[in-house]
Amino acid sequence: MTESKISEIRLVKSKDEYASDETVEINVQFLVEGDIRNTFNETNWTKAYNKNDVGFKMKYGVKLTSGGFRKKDLGKTIDTYRKASIFWTRNPKLVNPNKDRRIWVQISKNFEPFVRLSEEEVRQELFDFNEKFVFKASDLGRGIHKIRAEAFASWQKHDYTEPGSVKNNSREIEITVN
Repeated sequence: MTESKISEIRLVKSKDEYASDETVEINVQFLVEGDIRNTFNETNWTKAYNKNDVGFKMKYGVKLTSGGFRKKDLGKTIDTYRKASIFWTRNPKLVNPNKDRRIWVQISKNFEPFVRLSEEEVRQELFDFNEKFVFKASDLGRGIHKIRAEAFASWQKHDYTEPGSVKNNSREIEITVN
């Protein structure tokens, strides 16, 4: 068994140089990997459903900062959650071509529900993150700026997992404001 972790956080910028009147967009991408991702599978969904453990909530957050000793927050810090609901249905629209399955998982991301057909698609919806930060270049001021991200995730005890939390920081990227 491996412990859960946040894999390397990637910062994806749209370009390297910005004018001071432009808007900066940076995407923060990361995955939650390890035990929690591996144990969230169809066998455990069925066991959990039979024990009436039908909800899973992962709280997560992402913060983008600039600067060295005195860090400055950039954009709006994300502090929210994703939720998985395990349910039973005979709905003919939910047909898995590989087998006759009746226990399904609905993932809610930003209050938008998703039902996926495969285990891996469900895991991707729940444990893969791509958060967009938008802020004005003038908030940074002129010059070269180093930007980094910090991400965390936590969850409670369930039939298939113990409570846990993970945290990680990204490598710095540089952008220039003219």
